[in-house]
Formats: sequence, structure tokens, C-alpha cells
Amino acid sequence: MKILITGSNGFIAKNLITHLERDESHKLYLFSKEDSETILDAYLREVDFVFHLAGVNRPKDIEEFYTGNSNFTKKITEVLREEKKNIPILITSSTQTSLENDYGKSKLEAEKVLQQYAQDTGANIFIYRLPNVFGKWSKPNYNSVISTWCYNIANNLDIQVNNSITELNLVYVDDVVKSFIEKLNFKSEQVYFDIDTVYIKTLGQIQELLYSFKDNRTNLVIPNVASGFERALYATYLSYLSTDNFSYTLQGHEDERGTFYEILKTLDSGQFSLSTTAPGITRGNHYHHTKNEKFLVVKGEALLEYRHIVTGEKISYNVSDKKMEVIEMIPGYTHNIKNTGTEEMILLLWANEAFDRDNPDTYFLEV
Repeated sequence: MKILITGSNGFIAKNLITHLERDESHKLYLFSKEDSETILDAYLREVDFVFHLAGVNRPKDIEEFYTGNSNFTKKITEVLREEKKNIPILITSSTQTSLENDYGKSKLEAEKVLQQYAQDTGANIFIYRLPNVFGKWSKPNYNSVISTWCYNIANNLDIQVNNSITELNLVYVDDVVKSFIEKLNFKSEQVYFDIDTVYIKTLGQIQELLYSFKDNRTNLVIPNVASGFERALYATYLSYLSTDNFSYTLQGHEDERGTFYEILKTLDSGQFSLSTTAPGITRGNHYHHTKNEKFLVVKGEALLEYRHIVTGEKISYNVSDKKMEVIEMIPGYTHNIKNTGTEEMILLLWANEAFDRDNPDTYFLEV
């Protein structure tokens, strides 16, 4: 399919383009404000679908609202009429169409232009009155408060919160793109469309989450970022890290036995750690009543020994990096691990709970 994307240098368009480019059956025609209308006319004669994402929301002059929004939309439909084409058009409008401001008025006029085009030609049109859109590549101090805050916090700049209980209706750019792409082969008399997933969050909630992302590098505690708004916001925040700030150093503990590093602490799924152990050294000799752990030797070889704290039953396992074998630390068994090789042993550990110094559930007892 031949697809025209106007406003191709914009935030939403960039995300849309990267998704569409993965399908080799699509040929993309990209038009930005730097291009001439002659190119636009040529593109419109070729294409089968238009994503009309171009628009003006912060002009130097009020008249630019109408030139860049309603008049530009009218230009597109006029060319298609001249070419006797009734191809589908998807346009990004705004929730501000209900407000008495020039941006909203110009967007509403653009909607009416499209509706007349559909009525005259029978073409499908798809109008999205988008709320606040956030995601990677959104421009700070321009597209949204989230992009501005992500940029500032990631780069150690202050943010301004006027009213922390103010609520925002938010949609994630990946959800927007998915909904847009679904319309490529969609036939319907429906005109207005919404993004299925809308997040309603206060400025205070957003601020708290963003600072928790930043603090993760020092306190190692990561919020629940596997799904929903937190997942989308975390991905957005990371995209604003400067290229010389993709890494951070862990603060470990070192003694004659080796080293120990906490890597990551979750809110409800424990923590990950790593230790190194010198040849011949034994670690552990303790038990837990409820806490449990998983061990994985990723370098070297080791002997794991257990003893039931009541029955005295003993169990042992020999493990090494030759076989990726996870060993469970069972509550009620005191246990230790000894480096039985000639080189440093590296152990990856997971515990089902983050370490609590006041209630460690760890009791010394020789195996």
C-alpha cells in the first residue's frame, strides 16, 4: 500500500513511520512543512491512504492556526477531488475542538472539511480527537508536560508543579500508532475514533513515578513497570537519558571472601544480587524461616550443602557454569556454598523479598 504521512517530522509521525517501515508491502511518502506543495500534489496522485498528522499548535501568529490546520486539510481534499480519488484519510484532531480558542476552532474546521470530502466522495475518514499523547521522541517544552518533565528529571533539572491534583487524560504513542495502523484496511461509516486505553493521572502521581525512576539508580528499587501506565511512562523516561548516561555504577561490598552487589529491588517480587567468591571460600551457613532464594552459578564451580535444622538431614549439590542449573534455598534448611574451583566463582542470586535489616529472617547456623 502507498501511504502518505503529513507532518512526517513530528512526534507521532516518527513513531508511526518506524512501525510501518517494518512491513515491506508499504511504500511511504513523507511530507513535512519544509517540503513544497508541488511535492504534496505529486504524492496525493500516487497514494492509497493519507495519515494527515500535520498541524500547527504554537504559531507566532493566530492566522497560522487556520493556514496550517483547516486550510491545509482543505488543500489535500481539493487535490484528491481534482484527481477523482476517494482514498481514506486519517486526521489527528484535538479534544480542544470544544473550546473557544483558535487552535480548537481551526481543528474543528479541518474536521468539517474532511466530513464534506467523505460526503462528496464516499471515502472513509477517521478523526481522532487525541488527548495528551506521550512517548519517546516527544519534544520537551512543546508536546506535553510529560516530555518536559522526563527531559528535566533525566537531566537533573527542576520541574514546576502548579497543582499536583490536576488530572490529565493521557494516551501512549504506541497505543495511538496501533490504532492508526488498524485503520489501513478498515471500512466503516463511523467517523470519530478513540484510543482504547486512556490513562487518567494527576500531576502529583506522574511526578512521584518519574522521581522513583530516577532514584532507582541509587536505591535500586524499581516500581511495577511491567504493564499499564507505569510501563509506558518508564519507557518514555528512559528515552530522555543522555547518551553518556545509559549506565550507572553499583555500590558493592568487598572483603577477603569476594564481593557482593545488590542489583535490583522490586516492590513485590524480591531482589536480584550478584556475588563473587574466591577459590576455597565458603559463604552462607545460615537459614531462613520464610525467605527463599534461587542461586545460579554463572562462572566457576561450587558445592552447595544443606542441613535440615530439625531432622539434621544433609543434602549437597555440585554446580558449575557448564550447566545453567538453578538451585533453590529451602526454608528450614541451613545452607552454604563453597567455591570448589581454582578461579573466582560468580553467583547470581534472587530472593523473594528485598533485604530488611530490621527483619532479615537470616539466622547463622553451621551446616
